[in-house]
Order: sequence, then structure tokens, then C-alpha cells
Amino acid sequence: MTTLIHPSAVIHPGAQIHPSATVGPYAVIGAKVTIGAETAIGAHAVIDGYTTIGDRNRIFPHTAIGLEPQDLKYDGSMSLVAIGDDNAIRECVTINRPTRLGEVTRLGNHNLVMAYAHVAHNCEIGDRVIIANSVALAGHVKIESHARISGLVGVHQFVHIGRYAMIGGMSRIERDVPPYTMVEGNPSRVRGLNQVLLSRSGIAEEADGRVYQELREAFRLLYRSNLTLAEAIRKLEGMTDNAHIQHLSDFLKASSQEKGRRGPVPGRKK
Repeated sequence: MTTLIHPSAVIHPGAQIHPSATVGPYAVIGAKVTIGAETAIGAHAVIDGYTTIGDRNRIFPHTAIGLEPQDLKYDGSMSLVAIGDDNAIRECVTINRPTRLGEVTRLGNHNLVMAYAHVAHNCEIGDRVIIANSVALAGHVKIESHARISGLVGVHQFVHIGRYAMIGGMSRIERDVPPYTMVEGNPSRVRGLNQVLLSRSGIAEEADGRVYQELREAFRLLYRSNLTLAEAIRKLEGMTDNAHIQHLSDFLKASSQEKGRRGPVPGRKK
């Protein structure tokens, strides 16, 4: 099989492109780029640096992947961008390489990154994440799998976003977003459990609904009781047979205690 490369594309001889991949008009691909099977690179896309792109990805026109980070500390190191399989990266998305040698900006599998989104240096994104139009992720942001980020959201550097979380449009996210929650606003606040995604994922039906009821109780302890965050976490740690409660507890503990973490987004008490 011959790689389908448009004659106007500019591809360095050192690039490794799978024979089943396609490259559109006027795309530019650098020397250290690797592109996997059945991946389609759109017109005018620019892919450079030590960038590895897996199989069956769709890279739409005018994307820029693997270019230098927008970080004044950058010293020219050829750090790595690693993109998994089955992602859709829409028009004009930018994904920057990390600041220092040996570091990785990572995008997992089955993600949708919509038009004009920016993924800054050292970001780590899991699987089946949806990032809507014009979302801006600052450096070192981590997003767990199955999260949803609505349009025009700005995310502060070093923020962590938990799995199955949902962030409402035009929100400002400057602290960690707990798993399974809905967060919205400027300043942002936890508004409730992400019931729709919990239902669609099947979590709400696990153990005949007991798992969901325990998540509701966890939310009540965290955001509708008079307990402090530390007191609520201690109560959550007693629910050791519920993996989702354990993950929520571990996330909140790390967010509030680990050096460099920004602390969780607050909720409102009733």
C-alpha cells in the first residue's frame, strides 16, 4: 500500500509515516514525527518536534501539534508529544510540546478536541475526554478519562480535572475539579453530581443502584453538610468497598494536601 500524500505536502525525509496514513494539501511534517496506521492529516496541518501519533486519528486542517511551548523557560529541548489512537483533533487546535527534555504532553485514546482548543505544554489527557470549542488549557493540566469540558472554558495551570466531571461553558477553572461532579461559573463552584454521565456510563446502575446512592451520600457530606473537607474525607474513607468513592476520596485528599496542587473547587453549603 502506498501512503496517500498530496504532492503539495512538505514532509521531512526522516518522518515515519505508516503506508496507510494520508496527508492532505500543504501539510508540513517534521523530521522526528511518527504517524500510525490509517491516521489522516488534514490540509495545512503542521506537525513537528518529537511527536508520535497513533492509529486511526483524524487531524483536521490548520492544526499545530508538537511546536514549541508558550513558556519563557523553554530552552529548546526536543521534548515529546504522544497522541494515542482514534482521536479527532479538529480545526486550528494547538498541542504544544513540554518545556524540558524528557517530559511528555500526552493525549490518550478516543478523545474529541474541538476547534480552536489549546492544549499547552505538559498537559496529560486520558481517554474518551471531550474538549469543546475554544477551551484553553494552561501548562501541566491533567484531565482524567471521561471528563467533559464545555466551550470557552479557561483552565489554570497545574489544575487536575477528575474523571466523569462536567465543566459548564465559559467557566473559569482555577482549582481542581472533583470526579463525578458538575462545575460551573466565574468563580467556579460545584453545582451537583454529573447524573447524566453517571447514567450513560452505567455507573448509576452498578450494584443495583447502590453505587450511585453512595455517591449521592458522598456529595451530601462534601457539599450539603456542616462538615469540613477533612472531616468529610475521613467519612468517605470508610466506604472502602466502593471504588468510585475511594477514587473521589483519594482525589480530594491529594488535591488538598499534595505540594503543588491547587485544592478542590468549593461547593455551596445548605
